Amino acid sequence: MDNPLNAGTCRPADASGYVLIIAGVSGAGKTTVGKALAERLNWRYIEGDDFHPAANVAKMQRGEPLNDADREPWLRRLREEIKTCLDQGERAVLACSALKESYRARLRPDPERVHFVFLTGSYETLHRRLAQRRDHFMGPDLLTSQLETLDLPEGGLIVDIDQPVDAIVDAIMADLSL
Repeated sequence: MDNPLNAGTCRPADASGYVLIIAGVSGAGKTTVGKALAERLNWRYIEGDDFHPAANVAKMQRGEPLNDADREPWLRRLREEIKTCLDQGERAVLACSALKESYRARLRPDPERVHFVFLTGSYETLHRRLAQRRDHFMGPDLLTSQLETLDLPEGGLIVDIDQPVDAIVDAIMADLSL
């Protein structure tokens, strides 16, 4: 069977679109890996954090974890963006936490054309990265709540973050035959 992810083009041959979601807790490197992967593939990059309502950002800046009700408008907006990509035959890489299976189900309007890659790492690595961040609304004080919320998928690609970004991108591309 042909792989639907032919690299180097933003439009699949059948114009069906495709979205690859780089997921994981804050500090896992979703943005860095997502941008590097999108650049290498010549696909559109979408930053999931840009879809948070202002109230969510303010809550996280105060060190308060989001709950399912807080995430609802964010998930709805992301799903709409994903559907737009699929409907327009666009290929995109989306960086988004997607911590729970119920969230991933919402973000997967078409299981054949939306897939997830999870970035994982040790608490120490994640905490160190978050502590070194500047100008981001998500601080290290929310890491524990994110890890408690995290529901890793049974299947799918899970990549350890304790390696260079290029090695992570290479692993994703090799595993997905990109």
